[in-house]
Amino acid sequence: MRSLVLASTAAHRAALLARLGIPFTPEAPRCEELVPEDRPYSAREASDLGLENARRKAESLRGAHPGAIILAADQVCECDGRIFGKPETSARAIDQLRALAGKEHRLHNGLYCLDADDGRAETALVVASLRMRALSFEEIVRYVERERPLRSCGGYLSEGVGVALFSHMDAGDPGAIVGLPLLATAELLRGFGLDPLGAGTP
Repeated sequence: MRSLVLASTAAHRAALLARLGIPFTPEAPRCEELVPEDRPYSAREASDLGLENARRKAESLRGAHPGAIILAADQVCECDGRIFGKPETSARAIDQLRALAGKEHRLHNGLYCLDADDGRAETALVVASLRMRALSFEEIVRYVERERPLRSCGGYLSEGVGVALFSHMDAGDPGAIVGLPLLATAELLRGFGLDPLGAGTP
């Protein structure tokens, strides 16, 4: 079986990929991600941004892992033509959640799977739609203080108490809200000879 590298050291992505039962090595990408410009974005542009950042992550590790299959993912939060990145501070997280409260937004998940030997690559795009409840300022502040979602696009962690922020989630693919759609990931990996149900897997 070919070796698999996950171009991420994020614990939530590693935990999701581990569910497929294929051994892998997590490694931090060696690239700068594209940062959204301060302008309106269409849904298509948000998807393209996620796919391009996933490509950059995978390609940045190609030279370090000859013979490997490299999997990368990137997630972009988009609402009303605005991109919501990682807030980094509590004040920005609060501002983002105030902007998202009571509205539907989308999480655009770009996946990029790369054969480090011959450069063959396959991509997938999975978009999840979420509707946040109408939230009071006090609720938002309490949530940010409790969970500190400063490194998550949109300013929330739906895998934690952040799920209580929402009235509806439509992902269609396990993991699409957290950041690694598993149905699409398994399909991509099968195309590179890494079958979760194939011979050689635990």
